[in-house]
Amino acid sequence: MRALQVPATTGPEAAVLAEVPDPDGAHPWAGGERLLVEVHSAAVAFPDVLQSRGAYQHAAPVPYVAGGEFAGIVLEAPAGSRFAVGDRVAGLTVFGSAADQVTAIPGYTVRIPSTMSFNEGAAFFLNYLTAWFTLHRAGFTDGESVLVHGAAGGVGSAALDLLKVRSDHLLAVVSSDSKAHVATRCGATEVLRSGDDWPGRARAATGGHGVDIVIDPVGGDRFTDSLRSLDVGGRLMVVGFAGGGIPEVKVNRLLLRDLSVMGVAVNPWLERHPGFGERMLNELEAMAASGTVSPLVGHVLPWDRAPEAMGIIDRREAHGKVVIEVRPEHTASPEGEHP
Repeated sequence: MRALQVPATTGPEAAVLAEVPDPDGAHPWAGGERLLVEVHSAAVAFPDVLQSRGAYQHAAPVPYVAGGEFAGIVLEAPAGSRFAVGDRVAGLTVFGSAADQVTAIPGYTVRIPSTMSFNEGAAFFLNYLTAWFTLHRAGFTDGESVLVHGAAGGVGSAALDLLKVRSDHLLAVVSSDSKAHVATRCGATEVLRSGDDWPGRARAATGGHGVDIVIDPVGGDRFTDSLRSLDVGGRLMVVGFAGGGIPEVKVNRLLLRDLSVMGVAVNPWLERHPGFGERMLNELEAMAASGTVSPLVGHVLPWDRAPEAMGIIDRREAHGKVVIEVRPEHTASPEGEHP
């Protein structure tokens, strides 16, 4: 089958189109349950860039097939599972999605409606799962103020989408005019520039108090300023370190203003609270079925340009999700059958 393969961990530029064997058995995280999906759209994210350099915590041995997210049609499903052959699905695989077929993880796969395109489906699962889980861990309640870093990226845009009708003050921090436009389109009530005095403007926008929650998938130098932008009792949610640097916190800052810093990592939470997984999948399927969410697909690459996908993220050019069309929808075969 066709695949986007990474033969060496020398960075995104190592990715090449290749012919590889069809998937065998089950995904390593699937507990032996074989859920085989015909991929119509695949997506890459910051972890894919890290993995291409051998720096991701779940790195795969080379050569491996790139792409951590997919949308497509079920070809084989475990007996008694939630899925049936022909279901339209989207999910997270960590690796292996940028190919004609992928073995999926039932616990990280959801059904998507026909009203959601496969490109949108590939942009849906990881971003909206992360954004939803971040708000769950933060204990967000309607009306609270939220500041979102990396607001034009995948997780940031998903957070804005989920919050646009739930937050009185929804602030976005971005680095360029084009990203400011994206953040506004996704629902931000005020857009702040990372090169300006955004902590001061965040406090001014909230009556001098500061925001209740900061969602930070960027890290780096802005971490301390994020603490300064919080109201008393505020929560800073650590989602990732796309900015490259892993910051440190002086805990006296937390003590003086009753602040909290919380990490956001779904997998260890599910391992400790296995019953939570069913709620998570139900919430995501309800979101998709409601038609109220709009996954931001910022870049769509045809199959012959798939090797360029990770470079867009590495150069920080991405607005929303970077998607690879494995099978353009107008040429997709019916019911997941191969021509």
